[in-house]
Amino acid sequence: MSSSDAIRMEKVCYSVGGRKILQDFDFCLERGVNRTILGISGAGKTTILKLLLGLLQPDSGQVFIGDLCITGIPESQFMQRRKRIAIVFQGGALFDSMTVGENVGYRLFEEGRLSRNEIERIVLEKLRFVGVETALDLYPAELSGGMKKRVAIARALAADPDYIFFDEPTTGLDPIGVYNICSLMQRLQGEGKTTLMVTHDLDTAFATSQRFTFLHQAQMLFEGSEAEMRSSQIPEVREFLQPTEGSLFV
Repeated sequence: MSSSDAIRMEKVCYSVGGRKILQDFDFCLERGVNRTILGISGAGKTTILKLLLGLLQPDSGQVFIGDLCITGIPESQFMQRRKRIAIVFQGGALFDSMTVGENVGYRLFEEGRLSRNEIERIVLEKLRFVGVETALDLYPAELSGGMKKRVAIARALAADPDYIFFDEPTTGLDPIGVYNICSLMQRLQGEGKTTLMVTHDLDTAFATSQRFTFLHQAQMLFEGSEAEMRSSQIPEVREFLQPTEGSLFV
């Protein structure tokens, strides 16, 4: 695999208010390998996504999109690279004042490269893919939590990214909503998209990923497959998989 096909972090350190979030953190997301970053709430999982996107700058270390180091350079110099990546935020992050169709097509309208007819075709195609085309003219306030997540996925797909980041995609959803999101992620992977998810939901993680990173106290304690994780002898990993009354995380 060439460096132009990966998104990675090298020796990244990041702190907030004196609290270490990441310490000498290495990470690599290869094209075609679907990954999940696991850890308890507040461990810094979402921070990793923001650093990979260049929305945050590390205290030290480097972040690469392909062979371009985006650390310490103006956003305008890596915007084109970042278009390869889309993110589905935990709350969906839809614009309340826009219809579903306007939300999904927002980025395309902003870029101004395509005609209105072409954008409307793409919007409807992506809404059909996630199964909410009938919501085209509705507003976010009229949608259920699961539908908002699916619309957010449609918006992420509109620009045809190579990578899609998911921030706690099943939080707050009922079992049917969780099933729908997992099924969509599997379909995306089948169409060649590379996914990176951060979550503490083990069932969703194991249903949609092949490789797993476990984050604890600013360090990567584990990286490997599901089988390797389930057989790990690392105490923190074992407690995360099977919490007890004496759990280290209580």
